[in-house]
Amino acid sequence: MVRKTWAAAAIALGATAVLAQSDPIASRKALERANDEQHKIGTAMVTGQLPFDLDRARIVFATFLDVAGKAPHLFPENSKTGGDTSAAARIWDDPDGFRAAYVRFATDAKTAQDGIRDPATFRALFEGVTRHCGACHEIFRVLKT
Repeated sequence: MVRKTWAAAAIALGATAVLAQSDPIASRKALERANDEQHKIGTAMVTGQLPFDLDRARIVFATFLDVAGKAPHLFPENSKTGGDTSAAARIWDDPDGFRAAYVRFATDAKTAQDGIRDPATFRALFEGVTRHCGACHEIFRVLKT
């Protein structure tokens, strides 16, 4: 099961690399889908809908870490509009703040990945990482109505 999950994540993220060269908005969306899928798995483990699995928990944070490394490079000037993007203008108005948010996300994800020992540590680490993730979305994403 873990191998299938790793394989699916690798395929999704590999496809993102190909897309990134031709369509950064589609690439961002593909990364966000991978991130969202792992967020759902983490939430399910935290709420008891899925049993805690240490390998699966590490995959959640590994995906977050991978996304944090790739996503900041997918916001060139020519991708401010189009492709049904939800990227806020603040990304380009405050590029240092935007990059800093991803550095924090990467740091949090790496710390979490290395710190998981059991369901309790996973819950605390997951909630911390996702709280920061949500705060970043409030600043750098336009909510669709």
